[in-house]
Amino acid sequence: MTSALVLLNLGTPGSANVKDVRAYLHEFLSDPRVLDINPVVRFLLLHCVILRKRPAESAAAYRKIWTERGSPLLFHGLDLAEKVRQETRGGMIVELAMRYQSPSIRNVLTGLRERGVDELILFPLFPQYSSASWGSGVEKFFDEAGLLWDEPSIRVAPPYYDHPAFIGAFCDVARPILDELQPDRVLMSFHGVPQRHVRTVFPGRPERDLLGTDGAGGDHCLQSRDCCAEICPANRNCYSAHCYATARALAAGLELGPEGWEVSFQSRLGRKPWLTPYTDFRIEELPAEGVEKVAVFCPAFTADCLETIEEIGIRADEDFRAAGGKELRLIPSLNSEATWVRAIAQIIDDTVGLDVDDD
Repeated sequence: MTSALVLLNLGTPGSANVKDVRAYLHEFLSDPRVLDINPVVRFLLLHCVILRKRPAESAAAYRKIWTERGSPLLFHGLDLAEKVRQETRGGMIVELAMRYQSPSIRNVLTGLRERGVDELILFPLFPQYSSASWGSGVEKFFDEAGLLWDEPSIRVAPPYYDHPAFIGAFCDVARPILDELQPDRVLMSFHGVPQRHVRTVFPGRPERDLLGTDGAGGDHCLQSRDCCAEICPANRNCYSAHCYATARALAAGLELGPEGWEVSFQSRLGRKPWLTPYTDFRIEELPAEGVEKVAVFCPAFTADCLETIEEIGIRADEDFRAAGGKELRLIPSLNSEATWVRAIAQIIDDTVGLDVDDD
């Protein structure tokens, strides 16, 4: 059998102009796993509200991070695919695909079939499970593969939110920066999701049961400070629990004291409650708590992108200084670092059962 590895990420506009950003936002926000509301309401919200104003705002933000090579998310992904290919035994075929826009899943799958590939390993570049990223990407991949006349065999690497290789790679990237900065606090900022996305993953318990009669929540999910303190059968697919597990593992790997780090959630959209605490709120509150220097991880992102470079590296830095802080340092993501390349090979070996490493 001829095998290939597909690295799957979320996606990025083709350029930083408003037209391309609008096309990206249209595809992204049309996904029912992202905007999980009534289809008619979603259509009206998207076309009558969001796409009237947001593309221009997002395009301005993208222009701040755009490079000669284009989108950081795209070129880091292409670099990663090439380095993983070099790392694999016999130069295995390795491709990058995006859930939205280009390189599209359909085009990547078509190209692989033309090259005679009949066995695929799918590696989502989402360490934690959420329906809007991991779930949507994997669902789309299988849908597109099912359209092929001769559907390939597919194995999927599961979420690796606390895998030692993933944690070790992030620690390798972060340690020199933390040693230099000596921050008063380390903020681990994960991409936020609506609270309803978290509540609906509990097996056999629909959201209406978890919310209770007052809509405040059930006896486990988001009701207790300890509900994400460990992974258990009830929360094994819970994004919030995965995030806290990642944060605990990073703190242990970096030997951070219990008062030296905290978790927050960024990039919320709309007025419904999302996972808290909110990163932008915490950034403005920290100086009043005596935090002069803060280092910010974004461990839900394996490649730097708009949400890390612009939202944290630029806007959060400005907000932190305006609130009285002295220095905010964004810890770069894993991008195509050698330690991440090796980690991917190890995670695949451990979870999918295929040894792809040269060593």
